[in-house]
Amino acid sequence: MKPGSEEPRHEKSRQREYVSLAEATEILYDEVFPHLRRRVVKTPCRNALGRILAEDVLARRNVPHYQASAVDGYALSAARTKGASASAPVEIDDTSCLWVNTGNPVPEEFDSVLMVEDASFLPDGSFRVYKSLSLGANIRPVGEDVMRGQIIGKRGERVTPMSAALFLAAGVLDLPLSEPPVVTMIPTGDEIETPEKMEDMPVPGRVAETNSTMIAGFLHEWGVPCMICPIVADDRVRLEEAVLDAVKRSDIVLVGAGTAKGKRDHAEAVLASLGKILFKGLRMKPGRPAILGMVQDTPVLCLPGFPMSSAVVAWSVLYPLVRWFLFGLLPEGDLLREALRAVPESMKLLMPHSSPQGIAEWLRVKGVELDGVRYAVPLPSGSSVMWAMAEADGFALLHPEQFELPKGTSVNVFLVKDISWKTRILFQGSNDPALEHLLPLLRDRGGDMVIRSVGSLGGLTALRRGEGHVGACHLLDPETGEYNTPFIQRLQEGVWKRVLIYWRMQGILVPRGNPKGIFSVADFSRETVRIANRQPGAGTRVLLDALLKEKGVAPENVQGYGVVCTTHLDAASRVASGSADAALGIKAAADAFDLDFLPLTEEPYELIIPEKHLSHLGIEILFACLQDSAWKYRVELLGGYRWPA
Repeated sequence: MKPGSEEPRHEKSRQREYVSLAEATEILYDEVFPHLRRRVVKTPCRNALGRILAEDVLARRNVPHYQASAVDGYALSAARTKGASASAPVEIDDTSCLWVNTGNPVPEEFDSVLMVEDASFLPDGSFRVYKSLSLGANIRPVGEDVMRGQIIGKRGERVTPMSAALFLAAGVLDLPLSEPPVVTMIPTGDEIETPEKMEDMPVPGRVAETNSTMIAGFLHEWGVPCMICPIVADDRVRLEEAVLDAVKRSDIVLVGAGTAKGKRDHAEAVLASLGKILFKGLRMKPGRPAILGMVQDTPVLCLPGFPMSSAVVAWSVLYPLVRWFLFGLLPEGDLLREALRAVPESMKLLMPHSSPQGIAEWLRVKGVELDGVRYAVPLPSGSSVMWAMAEADGFALLHPEQFELPKGTSVNVFLVKDISWKTRILFQGSNDPALEHLLPLLRDRGGDMVIRSVGSLGGLTALRRGEGHVGACHLLDPETGEYNTPFIQRLQEGVWKRVLIYWRMQGILVPRGNPKGIFSVADFSRETVRIANRQPGAGTRVLLDALLKEKGVAPENVQGYGVVCTTHLDAASRVASGSADAALGIKAAADAFDLDFLPLTEEPYELIIPEKHLSHLGIEILFACLQDSAWKYRVELLGGYRWPA
């Protein structure tokens, strides 16, 4: 049992399903670590860089092992220089001193070294001293740097270029190193395929096997190699054979997927038949369907199939296992900080968040600074969302008791990326693919931008609340036929600067050949037509509502009206995949998915910047990038844009 635990062992032994992370750690202490054996190997110091010391390292000799000169000069007796100064030099017999270079041994009959610039020879051959020396001046005594028997490397420390040089200087040629554990990963599933075998147009239901690459990458960062087995089909017998083969040659075995309760999920049954299940399920979101067992005294960790679920189980359970082999007992400190190689940063939530009660939840976040306060902006939270994992600046683990977090709640974020706080800006507003093409230019100039596509109206209300540096809108007022101005006048706080970036063409997106003969939004009311819509408050949604009203079509008579897409590309993708027959969107989205485009209107796309942010360095960089000819060229290639005169 982990030291300091106050709960009785028999209570813990019954808590095997959906355990907390703390309980999972107790299980590691109680039922896994006692069966593991760490291996220590003696390795030449020159080959040990990056490896972990398994034992303390003691110096075998003094450094330096002789009294050495710390300067270029003359070894002599300090008493001979008594009273010497620049104004009253002392002359001594040159036979009573000896020239030494820096690092040379100083003979025992001398007790100091005079720097060369503090002495001179006269034409008659006499030696003149211009500085009085104290006993031991400019001499490095024996063991000044390191004493024999001194601990110069501690167990658990990583061998660095600096420490390797120290070990060699102290006479340590071989180091006791922790041998990394042998880790084997077994990807499973009928639906997965190696990325190399995936076709350009993959078959629906087949997905690239990427989790093994991600997990092997984590292990590499922790200094542990990983052997990846060929994919094993959803077959219990074949999985049993693969696990038995892996435990014979491994210290840790990982099984990818197969942890749920479907007919093709065999991980639980295999572990139960071959060994012992230690826990099934974690009270954590994502990561819930993890399973840990022991087979022939080898820990077998079954990872969930979704990428984010697999990642958080690796950080939470796999890393402690790996760390035990490398370092021994786990520290009382934050293992997650070590696992993620992350710097913790206290940040405030930019918007409220609801978390399941009693469940630890992971958030993927971007960081921004608004008016001197650092905020965490949550990204999409689905366990299968890979983009949010790669895009995140960091990850926050919410405690089980934190289930209703209002805006401004402080959260501890493990930052895995460096953030240019003073040059990063937060964009909230209308979605446009052209904005994505600004990011490389911004970063080349030292800036950055977090983009939240919340719709035109959502962007304006966010600016009103002080939750952004810049927004964008293309809102049609059906009453006046005017764009943007009526909405800005109603919502703005203080002075807002408006910048017309371009005009863009809005229209109807349909499959090539327009198989259902859709030529107007009036056709959206047909029973055979399904649409994909944008979120409430989006300028495109406002335009659609105005056009439907003009044609006398009630929204409730439009199939798919409630299907919400947050971006133009999302809507276009649904039309291209056949899940929708039409959508309202911009021409650039139609071109990106090779769709037909029926133009309806040209709309102004305006940036809105509160006056207080105009001097922000990130905004200044943004304005410079908007004039960049390379960006304008890319925008023109997207199609459907017109620059203002």
